[in-house]
Amino acid sequence: MNILKDILYKVAIESVTGSTDIAIHKIDFDSRKIEANDVFVAIRGSLSDGHDYIQKAIELGATAIICDTLPEVLAKKVTYIKVKDTNSALAFMAANYFDNPSEKIKLVGITGTNGKTTIASLLYQLFKKAGFKVGLLSTVKILVDETEYKATHTTPDSITINHYLNEMIEAGVTYCFMEVSSHGIHQKRTEALHFVGGIFTNLSHDHLDYHPTFAEYRDVKKSFFDSLPKTAFALSNIDDKNGPVMLQNTVAKKRTYALKSYADYKAQILENQLSGLLLKINDNEVWVKLIGTFNAYNLLAIYGTAIELGIDSLEALRLLSDLESVSGRFQFIVSDSNITAIVDYAHTPDALENVLKTINDIRTKNEQLITVVGCGGNRDKTKRPIMAQIGSELSDKAIFTSDNPRNEDPETIISEMEKGVEPQNYKKTLAITDRKQAIKTACQLAQPNDIILIAGKGHETYQEVNGVRHDFDDMKIVKEILAQLNK
Repeated sequence: MNILKDILYKVAIESVTGSTDIAIHKIDFDSRKIEANDVFVAIRGSLSDGHDYIQKAIELGATAIICDTLPEVLAKKVTYIKVKDTNSALAFMAANYFDNPSEKIKLVGITGTNGKTTIASLLYQLFKKAGFKVGLLSTVKILVDETEYKATHTTPDSITINHYLNEMIEAGVTYCFMEVSSHGIHQKRTEALHFVGGIFTNLSHDHLDYHPTFAEYRDVKKSFFDSLPKTAFALSNIDDKNGPVMLQNTVAKKRTYALKSYADYKAQILENQLSGLLLKINDNEVWVKLIGTFNAYNLLAIYGTAIELGIDSLEALRLLSDLESVSGRFQFIVSDSNITAIVDYAHTPDALENVLKTINDIRTKNEQLITVVGCGGNRDKTKRPIMAQIGSELSDKAIFTSDNPRNEDPETIISEMEKGVEPQNYKKTLAITDRKQAIKTACQLAQPNDIILIAGKGHETYQEVNGVRHDFDDMKIVKEILAQLNK
């Protein structure tokens, strides 16, 4: 049984009306889920304000209300706690409610624009192979050792995070790797968590629909490192110009990785093929199954983290060589007619450029590179023309199509993309709104030895149109179409 005053530990309280010495059932910020003796936390969101639902929560049985503005009329027998910030209060209350599980596990957070999912998922894989029970909190899925749960956000809400961390403790998990998004940091979802390490990947154009400026986006990421304790490590990619910025004010142990600069963990690419990479990491050569410069960075971050967490360097290299690529991250198949189809989550200009440059570095130029790409609706519009410019410049043919149009007109999104195409590349582009038809056209245009890149959705198994998610899996669709064409 939880007592309200116990779960308010470390919360910045401004005033209390009523008793805090009451037993509470659970905490929630969704008024529809409130039951008898629950605590309702009123969160101000982008679409709705929890303060508007305080009365509804009380009618459903809430005995305590956490808010930043008190209602004009206070109900009898209900405790009102006025706090400075309800997001922050929720973070500490959720941690206290589950008895601070992050303090009983080795939790590592990964932040940056690109690479978070790959690094978190491969660290999970590496530590599993090393014989540990491991947890994963990622965009793709949540794993409590072997048990899988569906993920809905890159960084879940504070209650969900602490719930799963608690499940991990009960399952005997010793390490957990967690993607930390800028939204999650900004909304204080990670504030009450105890991290033993933080990793910075890179920073490029993304989420400027949410953050008003790039500087704010960068500073939100930096605040994650600023909050790490002295006992933690902060591992940063210093080839990225924002890499040193992340380490400026942290009290954590500063560690760096790079391909081009002097760093604690340094790599050199000796060979780059479709079958893998030959890397030289801190004077030792290792063959890995992943490809591309961006994966060399990801693998360096993984190697550095393994060392910081106490794995022997040669054992870490052996485990690196055994890692398999992550779902929807440069996943490829080769058809019977020798057409290579690659599915990748690249949904930012930087990620798309990285993937296309990787393919162009590997290929012989005797084959065509056909790219199918779209941009999501209700998201950062400024990246649309840039994505199209990159796609058309670095491919032999670019097909612009729907991604997740959400509540926008997909044809409007495509026309906004097309504005970025330079005149010399007009003839290389096609616009096909239906994503399945776009993939089919790419497959029909492809000759033996050609390469098709399907970018933007990666691991996603749905397409969101007007608020409805329809089954859609890029890899499944391209496999079926290529198999039909082979027949």
